[in-house]
Amino acid sequence: MDPRVRAVLLHHLEGRFGNAGSRTHDFGHRSHSVVEQARQQVASVVDASRGEVVFTSGATESNNLALLGLESWGRAQGKLHAVVTAIEHHAVLGPMEALESRGFRVTRVGPQPSGQVDPDAIHDALRPDTLMVSVMQVNNETGVRQPIRAIADRMEAHAAYLHVDAAQGYGKEIEPLCHRRIDLISVSGHKIHAPQGIGALIIRRRGRSRPPIEPLLLGGGQEFGFRSGTLPVALIAALGRAAELALAEAGEREQFCRAFRQRLLNGVAPLGPIIHGDPTLSAPHIVNFSIPGVEAETAMEAWRDFAAVSNGAACSSQFYTCSHVLSAMRLSEDQKAGALRLSWCHLTPDPDFTKMVQAIRCLPVTT
Repeated sequence: MDPRVRAVLLHHLEGRFGNAGSRTHDFGHRSHSVVEQARQQVASVVDASRGEVVFTSGATESNNLALLGLESWGRAQGKLHAVVTAIEHHAVLGPMEALESRGFRVTRVGPQPSGQVDPDAIHDALRPDTLMVSVMQVNNETGVRQPIRAIADRMEAHAAYLHVDAAQGYGKEIEPLCHRRIDLISVSGHKIHAPQGIGALIIRRRGRSRPPIEPLLLGGGQEFGFRSGTLPVALIAALGRAAELALAEAGEREQFCRAFRQRLLNGVAPLGPIIHGDPTLSAPHIVNFSIPGVEAETAMEAWRDFAAVSNGAACSSQFYTCSHVLSAMRLSEDQKAGALRLSWCHLTPDPDFTKMVQAIRCLPVTT
């Protein structure tokens, strides 16, 4: 967490514990005001209105609400087709598979070798009965930015709802999500240095009409009827502050992350890393590469004292499962087996790159 965000969280945990849904006393009124301020802060990042922000537990819930929430309306209208990229997070692919098991047809559009999908391929997949299209803003494994603006432009003449999983891009790449043709945007708080367990779904109006989403959680009718449950005021206030800071500091943070990326790649250059995904299309805070002749599990073990590195969902020698993203990009088996995912932010200190290189060079030679 950003220290400034933590201060807001603790302030509301320790001093203000009113229920934002209780309007009969001052505690409730004050909590309601805090929630509405945060709603405006979150909305401002994507040029939305306060009434278009629904607070959730994070991007996974937001994705489920956006995609599964449209199901009933789609059935009533005879729109039983959806388009999704083959490189989405499982929080999108899972709901799509659930829809498919209940009779929907789902078209999966694969990426180009660069890691980016072709906006024309998304457009060509549209049909008269297409209910929704879901495309992520930034791929969580490779960091490759998807052409959200171009996809939104090509959908202007089609009625399908456009959903963007913006977990990796909200608050970092500002302009694309301001496109008015994007109907639904999923947000994850901890990706912008808010606490874990808080996020939002932005449900943008078309004229005066909201997308016809039905709630997944029923009860008290909170969040405009889209998501019942007592609001976690402290978490929401922290998310609002994090969104405000992300918007104000986006340029500065991006500059830091780009410089960090260059130092990282320069530092590991003696190992000859093979970058997966076109670097010119990548967000500045994620990189995915493999080191020739070194499996991912081996590299992660060698680097455990220097950096917290993952293989994302890449090939695992323990489970023998491969990243659907890297497979869709048609990487070689060796590259998939060695794929490492590294990410950072403006608060990340430099690891010791020299020692990281030495740790790999000291690995025993295998045949």
